[in-house]
Amino acid sequence: MRSVFCILIVMFCSSPLAEASAGGDSTLVMFWNLENFFDSKDDGHDGVHQEFSPAGERRWSAKRFYSKCRAIGKSILYIGSEEGRLPDVVGVAEVENSYVLHSLIRTAPLRKTDYAIVHYDSPDPRGIDVGLLYRKSVFSLERSAAIRIPGFPTRDILLVDLRRCDRSMHFLVCHLPSKYGGEKESFPKRQAAVARLCEVIDSLSIASSAPIVVMGDFNDTPSSSALSPLTESPGKDDNLPRLVNMASDFRGEGTIRYEGKWELIDMFFVSPSLAPTAVMKIRRLPFLMTRDRTHGGEKPLRTYVGPRYAGGVSDHCPITIWITFPMRL
Repeated sequence: MRSVFCILIVMFCSSPLAEASAGGDSTLVMFWNLENFFDSKDDGHDGVHQEFSPAGERRWSAKRFYSKCRAIGKSILYIGSEEGRLPDVVGVAEVENSYVLHSLIRTAPLRKTDYAIVHYDSPDPRGIDVGLLYRKSVFSLERSAAIRIPGFPTRDILLVDLRRCDRSMHFLVCHLPSKYGGEKESFPKRQAAVARLCEVIDSLSIASSAPIVVMGDFNDTPSSSALSPLTESPGKDDNLPRLVNMASDFRGEGTIRYEGKWELIDMFFVSPSLAPTAVMKIRRLPFLMTRDRTHGGEKPLRTYVGPRYAGGVSDHCPITIWITFPMRL
């Protein structure tokens, strides 16, 4: 039944009706932190690389790796079935390398889709990066770049410029430094990452009028002062904010659950021209959730719960945003 479900979705998403929709005046974008999406190869490195290997503590085998690929692919197709077409762009975090993304799009159920990947290795100590998938039938790749954050090793900011017909868009994927080590120690690192992100946004805005979409795991909530520069005016005459945080109006919801409480740390920021009609959603797919036996309710089903293999995907829920373009940008 599962395979039939996936085949039907792929057939729809490849149909002329779906392609006509994809070529219209809207774009569906998805972001998801895939939590420790490592390949199953033992590359001889220590630490988390060794941990996620067949002989490591996690017993991370090829079977488990491809099971995760299939679960991620099924999730993308499920969202496609709910929205009427596959996400045109998918930003991801916590991927080890290009190999895992190539494996993802070459493994059923995504094998018959037309996703291409963009990925660069970053200096992150854990060996995790951000990446992006885009549909070749909808967008063409104009350029991409990995933007380093100076001062300390962490994930790069990924810049991807995509073109559809006569319209270009800037996509930025980021995964800000976590709160590991405590708020006092980690806060300046997120500030530094946001400052670098603002520099990039300002440069893009000066160079062209193409709209900007920033997506990522910000490891902070919408009200955090670390993120406020993203929505401040850069000092232009019109006093418009750099971007609008599409998660700012969410109340009591979140993408990750910690000690029984939801926290919203995965977000989309968009150019002011896109914000009035953009719609963000937190996706709690039924097969990605599990019962929270300690605090009640549900929480995302992780690949591992402690050292125990649980067979899920991530401790984060995916998010999506529909972007409807105004008549003139």
